[in-house]
Parts: sequence; C-alpha cells; structure tokens
Amino acid sequence: MTATAAPPPEAPRGTLLLRVGGASALLNLREVAGFAVLAGALLLAVTTALAVGTVPMGPLRSLPALAGAGDPADVLVVQRLRAPRLVAGLLVGAALGVSGCLMQTLARNRLATPGTVGIDDGATAFAVASVVGASTSLAPSAMALAGAATAAALTLGLAGGAGTSGYRFVIVGLGVGAVLGAVTSLLLVRAPIDAANAAFPWAVGTLNARPTTPVALLGLGLAACLPLALLAGRRLTVLLLTDKVAAGLGVRVRAVRLAALALAVVCAGLAVAVGGPLGMVALLAPETARRVCGPHGVPVLGSALAGAALVLLADTAGRTVTTPVEVPAGLVTAVVGSPYLIWLLLSSHPRRLP
Repeated sequence: MTATAAPPPEAPRGTLLLRVGGASALLNLREVAGFAVLAGALLLAVTTALAVGTVPMGPLRSLPALAGAGDPADVLVVQRLRAPRLVAGLLVGAALGVSGCLMQTLARNRLATPGTVGIDDGATAFAVASVVGASTSLAPSAMALAGAATAAALTLGLAGGAGTSGYRFVIVGLGVGAVLGAVTSLLLVRAPIDAANAAFPWAVGTLNARPTTPVALLGLGLAACLPLALLAGRRLTVLLLTDKVAAGLGVRVRAVRLAALALAVVCAGLAVAVGGPLGMVALLAPETARRVCGPHGVPVLGSALAGAALVLLADTAGRTVTTPVEVPAGLVTAVVGSPYLIWLLLSSHPRRLP
C-alpha cells in the first residue's frame, strides 16, 4: 500500500498563490491590479512631464533626448531643465505619500497627515530660518529634519500620543502648525529682501531649480526609509486592531509606533527640504492608493506611486497651464486637494481608517 500525497492547498478566491521552489506567496488580485494602474499613471505623468512645456515635443523626441540621443536642442531642454524637476518631483511625491500613509495609519485618522499635524510647517520654518540665517546647500535639509522632529515631538507630547486619540492628535497638530506657520511668515517679513527671495521657494512649495544636494539626500533617505516603511506597514496592519489584540499577536506596540513616526518625520522633513510644503499630497496619495488597490493592509507602496504621480502632474500643470507665468506646484496641490479636504470634514463619510 502506497501513501497518497496530499493535494496542494488552493488559493482563496480573489488571490493568486505563487510558488517558487520551496517559497510561496499569496497575492491579492485587486491589490496587484491597483499597483499596475498606479504604475501606469506614474509612467503617463513622467512622459507628460518630459514632453510638455514651452518647447513641446512628443514622447518620440523627449524619451530619446533623456538618454542623450536626438536633436541637441531637445537634449538640452530635457536633460538640463525637465529631468531635474522630474527627479525632484518623483522623490518628493513618493516621500510625502509614504509619510502620509504612515501618519494616517498611526493616528487611525484620515485627516492626520504631515501637513495637518504641523510637521510640514515645522520643517518649513526651520528650512527658511537656515536660508535666512546662513545660506548653504546642506543646511536646509538638516534644519528641515530638525524642524519636522521638533513639530512631531510637540504634537505628540501635547496630544499624549498618536495611536490612542487620533482626533486629539490632529487638533493639537493644527495648533502647532499654525504657530510654526506664523514663525515662517515672521522670518520672511523681517529678513532682508535678498534672503527672503532665496527662502521663498521653501514657503510656497515648488520644484523649480531645486539645489542638487537636498535632492540627493532625499534620494538616499527614501532608499533607506521605503523598505523600512514596508516592514512597518505589516506591523501597523495589526495595530489597526486594538492594542491588546496586537500585543497578544506578538507586536511590540510602542516600538512599532515610534518607528513608524520616525520614518514619517524623516520622509516629510527631507521632502520639504527639497520642494517646500506641497499641501494635500500626503492626504490625497494614501486615499488614492486605498481606493485603487482596495482596503488591504497599509498601502505604503501604492501611496508612494500615487504621491509621485500627483506631484508630477501638479508641477506640469503649474508650469504649462498659465504660461508664461509659472504657478508653484504647492499652490496647484492646495487648490486641487482643498475641496476634497472640505468634503472629508463635512460629509458623513467616516474619517477613521477601516
């Protein structure tokens, strides 16, 4: 009599079970399709950002020019003018999307983003202070991180935590952000006109002619933070349950919260150091990812893709719709995102995360 091998387990409906050697992974088909949609939207935003502008050119001209091929004039326009803005927009949008996703999940509230809890305002105030006080290429990044950490510490301390009282965390953050925003205005008003002009981009949010050092630091920071944020997202999914249940499942609740908050602060601080306060991106990106990918876990990667696409589209619209006058990307994101924020505040739609 020979033993009969048990049949391999079937994947649940709506999922796909992948097996490679001895390893296996269960993929949610809705989530995979959502990632594909977001990646396609980001690719479309990249192609549009390279092709549209004062010197219009189709993808068949702009994409080869990005690699240094084709007409020298096209190469000059794409590589010197549009590609740096493209890289800055990709990194800033991805960092804000990741930061917003972590912050919303941490506070269990859709309204909790780096912009609403004062982190963006803190980073902006310190970055402006660094430019007004001593203009160097490295200082804004370091000072923006210090400002973001200061604002987060103030909000966290005054609210008594982020995970157990999300609404209180948001309200206290709004107050901290208002104070730090007033500090930024005071610094710009009292600064000499040349220093105020140099610091102004950090106050309005723009990707025009951003210095290379903060962009490089943001790239390095995002490369380190994104994998950690993906790991933190798996733990934060458990924290969407009660703390007692999460602790019973072996999750170190306090350590996970502190790690997620630190990652959100670093991402937001480095992003503001490059592009200034691009309002509503950290609010819209996680919401877009949840609607496209479905309510499965914490959409860290989807938020990064959506944030990058939103910032690129906002920057492209700002420099082309009202040409020759350029509108900062921060104003575009604020105008587009404000109606959604008002709807979220006034509607009966629940603000808590599912």
